[in-house]
Parts: sequence; C-alpha cells; structure tokens
Amino acid sequence: MALAIVYSRASSGIAAPLVTVETHISYGMAGFHIVGLPEAAVKESRDRVRSALINTHFEFPGRRITVNLAPADLPKEGGRFDLPIALGILAASGQVPGKILEEYEFTGELALSGELRPVRGVLPVVLGAYQAQRQLIIPEHNAKEAALVQQASVLSARHLLDVCAHLKGEQRLAFCEFQAMPHVGKVSDLADVKGQFHAKRALEITAAGRHSLLYIGPPGTGKTMLASRLTGILPELNEQQALEVAAVASVSSNGFDSQQWKQIPFRSPHHTSSSIALAGGGRPPRPGEISLAHHGVLFLDELPEFSRHVLECLREPLESGTITISRASYQTHFPANFQLIAAMNPCPCGYAGSLVDLCKCTDEQIRRYLAKISGPLLDRIDMHVEVARLPSDVLEGKESGLPESSAAVRARVIKAHQLQFERQGKFNSALTVPELDRYCELRQGAQSLLNQAMSKFSFSARVYHRIVKIARTIADLAGSDIIQEAHLGEALNFRCLDRTKLMI
Repeated sequence: MALAIVYSRASSGIAAPLVTVETHISYGMAGFHIVGLPEAAVKESRDRVRSALINTHFEFPGRRITVNLAPADLPKEGGRFDLPIALGILAASGQVPGKILEEYEFTGELALSGELRPVRGVLPVVLGAYQAQRQLIIPEHNAKEAALVQQASVLSARHLLDVCAHLKGEQRLAFCEFQAMPHVGKVSDLADVKGQFHAKRALEITAAGRHSLLYIGPPGTGKTMLASRLTGILPELNEQQALEVAAVASVSSNGFDSQQWKQIPFRSPHHTSSSIALAGGGRPPRPGEISLAHHGVLFLDELPEFSRHVLECLREPLESGTITISRASYQTHFPANFQLIAAMNPCPCGYAGSLVDLCKCTDEQIRRYLAKISGPLLDRIDMHVEVARLPSDVLEGKESGLPESSAAVRARVIKAHQLQFERQGKFNSALTVPELDRYCELRQGAQSLLNQAMSKFSFSARVYHRIVKIARTIADLAGSDIIQEAHLGEALNFRCLDRTKLMI
C-alpha cells in the first residue's frame, strides 16, 4: 500500500479552496474508483488517465485504486484533475518519486496519448499557488495566461512524460515568462458625438467620480453612442486591477483571452438576460455580467425592458461592490465593482415630452412602463440625464468650435482621480456618510440651495448624499477644495427624474 498526495484547485470561484488528490493502491479485486463528489467529466478521468499511462509506456497497476478528492463535500468538475490523478498513481506505484510532489501543485487535462490539454480557470490557480508558495505545473497552452502573475513560479509542459522527467530530475521544464501584449481594438472617440454637450459633461463627471448614470431620451439621440465611449475617457487599469479582471474572465464560460489584458471591460447584456446571466450562478457557479464588468462598465440599454426582478439584482452590488450567490448547498462571492450606465426611453413609444414627435402612449401605459424600474434602484443611480433630439444644423456639422477628443477629457479625469486618492484614498462615489462630512465641505450658499431642493423635491437621504458626492466631483474637476453654489447647482441638474417627477 502506498499513498501519494498532489494538489490541484477547483475553479468554482475566484478564491477556490485547495483540493487534495489522495491515491491509494491496495491488493484485492482490480478497480479504479474516484470519490469526493466528482461530476461526469471527473469520473471519465479514469479512462483518460488509464489510456494516457498505457500509451506512454508506464505500468498501470492491476490492483484496486482509490482516488479521493478532498474535501469530500465540495463538488468537483472539469478535466483539471487528470494530471494530479495520473501523478498520484505513478507515485503510489513507485514509478515517480513521491516525496517531491509535496513541493508542487498540478493542473491539466490529459489526452489519451498523454499530451496535456488546456483547462479553464488557470489564473486563480496560479494566484492560489503563489499564495501557498508552491511551484505550479500547467499545460503549455495555458502558459501565456499564467505568466500574467509575474511573481509566481509556474512551469509549463506539453506531455505527461515531460512532467515525469522533470520530477525525476532528468529534464527541466521551462518557466512561463511574461510577454508584454499590445492593446488590441480601437476605442471610439468622444469627438464623434455631435452636440449633446450636457450629456457629454455628465459622462465626464461619471468617469471622474466613478458615478452611475442613466440617460433618458427618445430613440436615436445618441444614448448608446455616448455610453460606448465611457471606457475611452477612463484611465488604464493597473496591474492589480487587470489581474482581478482576468481572474474573473478566466473562470467564466468563455475563459480569458490574453489579447484582452489590461482592457477595461465593457459589458452590454441584452434585455432578455436572466437574473443568473446578470448576477451569476449555476452549478458550478459562474460569474455573471456584473462580475465580468468588474473594474469596468456595465451598460444596460432599454432599461425598463429588463425584467424587474432581474434589475433588483443590481441593488446589492451597486452598494457593496460584490455579489453573493447563495444556494442550498453553497455560497459563492464574486467581485462586482462596476460602473453602471443605463439608457431608456421616456415612454413605450419613446416620444413623451417631445416637441417634435407626437406621443401615442396613454398615461396608464407610461406609468406601467416606468414602474418596471423600482424607486430604490433609481435612488442608487447617481445621475439622471435627459438626452434631447438634435437640430439638423448640428447633425450637418455646423456647430461652433471643434468637438473635444476623448484624450483631452481623459486628462481631466485622471487629474480628478489623483485629487480624490490624495485626499481620501478612494473615489467620491465610495465615500461613506462620515467621510462626506469630512471631505465635502459646502459653502453657506451651497448648503442653503441643497436645503431648498430637499424641501421642494422631497429627496431621500440617499439622494441627498449622492448629490453631495456629484458636487464634490464637479468641484474636483474645477480644482476647488470647497463645494461652491455653482457646483451644487450643476449637480442638481443631473437629477432630472427627481426634478420633473417623470416617474409619476
């Protein structure tokens, strides 16, 4: 009887628990059993491992083999356990040294010939191995993704024989080396948007303070065009942010594409998306759109067309920056620090309040349409901005002055970010109530104006605080230490739903 322990990591979440693979070979009736809640793909590992060992001219023990995937109460899925199981059998049967396995972690799927195939979710595995201070051996096809964690010690291999030769000291595997990747894809420029100066200003404030934004207007006024240009005025992701974004994408259904390294996520799900598609879930749990938009932008076009219970999934992550998926048998936490941008029409036909087009909707139809968005959710959206139809002379390019480029706006946004982190160490949108009192000093005229607005429009406490945060961002863009009356007045102009009571 022999025992070998090798290591792998399940990819059911970003911070997945350690999975120990124990291999036990004993005399008795021959058989190959895998225990520890394996799904179908893990159970089929028996056939892949047996064929891989035989085809690489190793001896497959003709005795009873029991593979235990611990902890026993954690469901195991995927083919990533093939390589640990094969090495466990080889170590337990004395064909490779067992003691050296304690220095490594392994992950990889085996082909029947013994070649290593890529697996999904490698980046969280690399991060886990780095935290555990172990070397990791992975398939060569995953090397580019694994190399993104530059501090980790990761080796790549093409074949099971290469791994065994390395463990025996006969041949050394190569380390995964980081290679700088150029940015792929062109970001649309804000200068392409004609007119809409009020909406552009709102987009700049949104980027500067990391606020959420709702565009309201008839079809064809440029709401989607404006939203798609937000990533172009945001600063680049730093290394830590880029790793978090890549880790989330790595465990998603589509995996991580190394060409997307350091690109700001922009997710635009269709309004028919389910709550699981938006918030995440499934078995095993996968991140949803709000987690895939981590450190990026989540754009919801035609906001009232989303199911109300789907939209309510946004309330928790908008406040906390994380999403908790709770089911009867598990609870998973995914990061969801995203910036929400939404767009909607004022009514089902889109022309309510228009001076040009006639609205054909009844008051009851408009109320039902707008009631799809709950008041608590609207309270959590910082800015509500009207996007009006443009006159023909603006569309013909006869507006005065040259339109401002995304690069010029980004420079002001970066400067505002620096001011915020030097002053308070976070974005204005993340300020707590005690921090508002400390960092958001209002001049007497500004405080008086806010008090009048509170009395006239019956703002909630949450709206009150959000208006102060927006005013703080406007003051930062202006380079002012104190929030003045003009800053607060402009902030009030970005709450059109509260001012005009369009929701009634």
